[in-house]
Amino acid sequence: MIEIKHLRTLSVLRDTGSLTATATTLCLTQSALSHQLKDLEQRLGGQLFLRKTRPVKFTAEGEILLRLADELIPRIAKAEHELSSLKEDSHGRLHMAIECHSCFQWLMPALKEYQIHWPSVTLDFSSGFGFEPLPALSAGELDLVITSDIQPRSEIHFEPLFDFEMRLVVSPQSPLADKPFISPQDLADQTMLSYPVQKGRLDVVKHFLQPADIEPNHWKQADNTLMLVQMVSAGLGVAALPNWAIYDFARQGLVVSKPLGDGLWRRLFAAIRASERDRHYLQAFFATAKQQCQTHLEGVKAA
Repeated sequence: MIEIKHLRTLSVLRDTGSLTATATTLCLTQSALSHQLKDLEQRLGGQLFLRKTRPVKFTAEGEILLRLADELIPRIAKAEHELSSLKEDSHGRLHMAIECHSCFQWLMPALKEYQIHWPSVTLDFSSGFGFEPLPALSAGELDLVITSDIQPRSEIHFEPLFDFEMRLVVSPQSPLADKPFISPQDLADQTMLSYPVQKGRLDVVKHFLQPADIEPNHWKQADNTLMLVQMVSAGLGVAALPNWAIYDFARQGLVVSKPLGDGLWRRLFAAIRASERDRHYLQAFFATAKQQCQTHLEGVKAA
């Protein structure tokens, strides 16, 4: 009986205060507007407003419909905007950098699942190790950065993905394998193995070694997690890695995993431009990544 066009018409009539201005605003002839209003009044069996008043005065029936218009029209406009945004987002771009070598272990399955539902979003990668990715994100060169290193910026939103523990992996033959936990001093005479990243950007340095003013005896680098684990297993050094990255290797006895102090827990984030945080394809990526990590990674916690 009551249609959306009726509610919009009454709302405009209240705002303009006259039938002539309402017809102009709605791009209707005065005859068509009068016919629409009289038709509605006949359906409802009563007047909606008093004619020949300026501004227009509404009856009790008219006030009821105006309250309905105030409730529904904004909700309809919001839904229309979301539908429009969803259509636009389906062809979005997700050009990302990953400041975490180990992240590829869960990121690739997550992206495979994501592409099933968002096949038109363009995916691309840049290394997060040869340049500063957050300035590139702010400049629009990147769309998302996977990082555990928050650098507060008003234009960047950091979406928490999950919490994880950094642990030290050592050879089963290492004297450190018998210790209940690792102190910074335990690493002073060790060869520290790491990804090819500046030392100052490593969690084990920033949050474990530097506060204790400890520097390992030597540093060596390896390109990927498997190579690091093999070098540790062979007794060539020790490495600090996320718990999920070394769980299977430790379970097989290839390495021994030890907590760093009382436990060095870190939080992984997806950094995006704050102006785009409500985009549907980005929210869908967050949801997919969180679900995949909670399902498939050992020892992580919801952020």
